[in-house]
Amino acid sequence: MVRDPSRDEDPPDPAEVLDALADEAARRIVVALAEPKTASELSEECDVPLSTTYRKLEKLTDASLLNESTDIRRDGQHTTRYSVAFEEVAVSIDEDGGRELTVEFERPEPTRDERLADLWSELREET
Repeated sequence: MVRDPSRDEDPPDPAEVLDALADEAARRIVVALAEPKTASELSEECDVPLSTTYRKLEKLTDASLLNESTDIRRDGQHTTRYSVAFEEVAVSIDEDGGRELTVEFERPEPTRDERLADLWSELREET
C-alpha cells in the first residue's frame, strides 16, 4: 500500500494537522525522518513503544504529513517505510468571510523514481 498525500485533491482538515503535531512523540517521529524509516526504526530511535509508534504514524499520515510506501522484497517480507511529505506547513485564517483556519503545504519535488512510478501507473490505467 502506498499513501502519498501530495496526490490528495482535498486539503486535510486543519484541526487534524494541528492535532497530529500537538503530540510530542509525533513531533519526535517527524524530526527523526531525515530519511525514510520503518516503524521499528522510529520506535527505537524515538524511544516510543512500537504500538504507540504505529498509532502516531497513522495519525500523521492521515493528516497528510507523512508518505507511506512499501518496499517489496523477494523473500515476501515487505517493509513499510515512512517519509516526511512536506517541506513547510502554513496555517492561516481565511479572511474571505468565513474566518476559518486553512492549511497549506509546500511539498518536495518528486524524485525520479516517483515520476517513473507515476508514469507506469498512468500507463497501466490506459491499458
